[in-house]
Amino acid sequence: MARVKGVEIPNEKNIKTSLTYIYGIGPARSAKILEAVKVDGNKRTKDLTNEELSAIREEVNKYTTEGDLRREVNMAIKTKMEIGSYQGLRHRKGLPVRGQHTSRNCRTRKGKGKVVANKKKA
Repeated sequence: MARVKGVEIPNEKNIKTSLTYIYGIGPARSAKILEAVKVDGNKRTKDLTNEELSAIREEVNKYTTEGDLRREVNMAIKTKMEIGSYQGLRHRKGLPVRGQHTSRNCRTRKGKGKVVANKKKA
């Protein structure tokens, strides 16, 4: 497996898909990187030469990815919580931040449903 930015990318997948395993690189940025390096996106990771891999690594280093990006995102969330913005309050309470309804869903943020005792249907 090839390593880019400390992440092992899969050998059996196309390099365009493999690059998306790096935090901060999606399909569009992956295509942009490969276009800049002039590598075919349909080529498998295991078929890349060392020169192509090193060129891809250099191009990926131009972008904020992995640990630095995670740190930036966490600092932005902490700042919102400190200044007391609406989004910061939602983060603090563990509720959805982007305006979703919470009356009957959002179990990802709220966790497993809580049982209410002595509640019977009439």
